Amino acid sequence: MVVGTGRFQYKAIEHWGQLPSGWEYVDVVGVATDSRDHVYVFNRGDHPMVVFDSGGTFLTEWGAGDFVRPHGITIGPDDRIYLTDDIGHAVYEYNLKGERLKTLGPSGQPSNTGVTEFDYRSMKQAAGPYHFPTNLALASDGQMFVSDGYGNARVHRFNTEGQLIQSWGEPGDGPGQFHLPHGVFLDSNNRVFVADRENNRLQIFSTDGIFQDQWTDVVRPTNIFIDAEDNVFVSEVGKRAGLFPWMEPDPSETGGRVSIFDSKGNLMARWGGGNDPVAATDFFVPHDVWLDSNGNIYIGEVTWAGGGNLGMVPKDCPRLRKYEKVTP
Repeated sequence: MVVGTGRFQYKAIEHWGQLPSGWEYVDVVGVATDSRDHVYVFNRGDHPMVVFDSGGTFLTEWGAGDFVRPHGITIGPDDRIYLTDDIGHAVYEYNLKGERLKTLGPSGQPSNTGVTEFDYRSMKQAAGPYHFPTNLALASDGQMFVSDGYGNARVHRFNTEGQLIQSWGEPGDGPGQFHLPHGVFLDSNNRVFVADRENNRLQIFSTDGIFQDQWTDVVRPTNIFIDAEDNVFVSEVGKRAGLFPWMEPDPSETGGRVSIFDSKGNLMARWGGGNDPVAATDFFVPHDVWLDSNGNIYIGEVTWAGGGNLGMVPKDCPRLRKYEKVTP
């Protein structure tokens, strides 16, 4: 089964990366690869970090008891791992062995935005770090950018020492405003791409928070990965699942999908849509996207939280998907 078009074609690899007997992910919130193409699967099961080799053989696990609720993962070129804990209001740095090295910014207590639970509509004002942070991205010089998130409407910029330099954003739908900044990534020119999920757009900023552009051909984008050629890979949850309690699913709307754009925002490939979310070529609630050094794509899905707990899909709906790059 091949998905995509043109030079962006991929073979769907079914049942990739088998867990040890009796284990389950519950939800795969994030997936990333290190310099050896080992695959780190950040999830909400009893084993928060599960590691496979590139062939899908289980290697190790770690992180039990370290997180209130896992949400996002980034691995830098130096193999440092950055993990966001949304309900824990924290961002951590780990090494590949699972040893915590640093806490980035404050942790444990939500900043004063006025949000109740996960309802961004109750936000009274933006604030500092953090209120349910979502993801972290790295600039080429090592600066760190955190999207924050379910209970805030900001991006926070830290220097290489972990000191807060700047925050930008406020609630709303205008340029530089956010309704749930859910994912963040930087391209080779250090443009900061933010998945402004509930505004159905990607916003693009300079590293000092100056608005540059927005792309609107996305439906509730969750995360972003940008490759060495500045192609932009986007996971989109769509409007059939993963909805807040006040939003009703609409079967006529676009479902979960993956889109690939060039550096100017031209659509290059797209697949999914939610018509058959159990199928290897479709999605239910794609939450994260990552590419390894060979251009293979990994997708993490929050199938349980996105509606599986309500019986919207079978229990065996995939949480982790791999698409292997093929030559057209």
